[in-house]
Amino acid sequence: MQRLRAELSNLQIDKNSTDQKNLLLKNQNDALSKYQDILNVQTECEYLLKKAEKDSIRLKERAQLELDSAQQQAKETRRLTKELAEKKTREVELLYENAVRESKRIIDTAEYKAEAIGGDAYRSLREFGEIADRIKAMKNVIKGYGNEYIIPAYTLLDELAEDFSHKEAGENLKKLRQNNKLMIVSRQAGICEYVDEYRRNIAIDFVVDAYNGKVETILASVKKDNYGILKQKIDDAFQLVNFNGEAFRKARISTVYHEARLEELKWAVVAQELKWQEQEEQRQIREQIREEEKARKEFEKAIKDAEKEEQTLKRLIEKAESQVAKANEEQKMFLQQQLDELQNRLEHAEEKNQRAISMAQQTRRGNVYIISNIGSFGEDVYKIGMTRRLEPLDRVRELGDASVPFEFDVHAMIYSDDAPALERQLHKKFLRSQLNKINPRKEFFRLGINDIKNYTDRMGINCKWTLAAEAKQYRETVKLEEEMKVNKQLEAEWEQYQEQADPLVMEEVLTEEE
Repeated sequence: MQRLRAELSNLQIDKNSTDQKNLLLKNQNDALSKYQDILNVQTECEYLLKKAEKDSIRLKERAQLELDSAQQQAKETRRLTKELAEKKTREVELLYENAVRESKRIIDTAEYKAEAIGGDAYRSLREFGEIADRIKAMKNVIKGYGNEYIIPAYTLLDELAEDFSHKEAGENLKKLRQNNKLMIVSRQAGICEYVDEYRRNIAIDFVVDAYNGKVETILASVKKDNYGILKQKIDDAFQLVNFNGEAFRKARISTVYHEARLEELKWAVVAQELKWQEQEEQRQIREQIREEEKARKEFEKAIKDAEKEEQTLKRLIEKAESQVAKANEEQKMFLQQQLDELQNRLEHAEEKNQRAISMAQQTRRGNVYIISNIGSFGEDVYKIGMTRRLEPLDRVRELGDASVPFEFDVHAMIYSDDAPALERQLHKKFLRSQLNKINPRKEFFRLGINDIKNYTDRMGINCKWTLAAEAKQYRETVKLEEEMKVNKQLEAEWEQYQEQADPLVMEEVLTEEE
């Protein structure tokens, strides 16, 4: 019994200890319960983060698959496009090769038939022509190319359609060069009678390279006005290369390829001509702008000077009128003469002012001038030009600057309300007499002065004419040259004078003499 009580007492002690622990745990749990939501959120965030990472990986994988698919499709599209382009290019090349081959076949057939009909006579005639061309080519290379082969560029342009633009000429030239390269690749540029293909190709490459080297050098010097000379040089290169190629089983340049290179030269000249025309038009526009700007400044200065002169004269007139009113009879007569002179000067100044204002307002008013320069251009050569300057002789003096050795002589100065139209009418009338038949903008004409005067008389134009050119400096120069031929002392004095002369001082002296 006593043992049971002891055990019961121990159990009671254990229970009390357990109750205390439970109470302590309960208190701790109550203290931590307020953090329960935070723990749940953190767990949820970790879950969402892992889910987002998985979704991101899944999206990246899908995007990569789509990118790979798109790249594969683009690659396939490029491949198909390239194949189509290569196919079209090859079709064009085949068409061109067939055309070249057919033209060669026609030429060869014609040669064969002609030789079959003519026999030895035809062969002799052909060989004679080839030898003559080779001799001509050798002479040209040895003696050089003179004026014999100069062909004006305008005749070449007349043979072409007038609506070809600079861009189209350039495009045609580009296409020709591409086609000529295709002829080389397709073995259509040269011919050789070697049976062995390797030796035949080597011989053809040799003559084609020699011929093209000469042609490219010739084409490098192409200008708008040297078509005739360059064409002859290319023809001569054709003859000489073919002559030298005979040692290699008649290796030679095909006629079709030679004609294609001549066509290339033609379009190169056309492109150069059109380019020059554009530059010339721009130069004319710039010159017109400069001329109009000079005229505008001249008008403004003339108006300003005339207004200033009017004001000065009006003050002088007022002063003179006051003096006349106060003067006696004897003084009045003298003062009245001065007053009349001042009033005349005032009227002249007012007229000059009105003229300057009128010309500034009417942009087509001006003067058409007829001038010559015997010392520079010879007899019966006249320039018909136009200026809007208030003082037209200023323009004539500018033309006689350092670019020509002698000054111009003025034969007529025709005032017109529409100077550009009058100038064009005169140019059109004397078109066949134009000195420079290549550049229509040059205003020099070879004809008699009476031809111009008679035509303007029929037009009803009244102006002062000077039919004989003074050509003062030119005639004095000719006279001096004749005297120096027989007078060595005079020649020595002239040389000493020229060496010591200051150009600026000489210009002032000559101006004073004028």
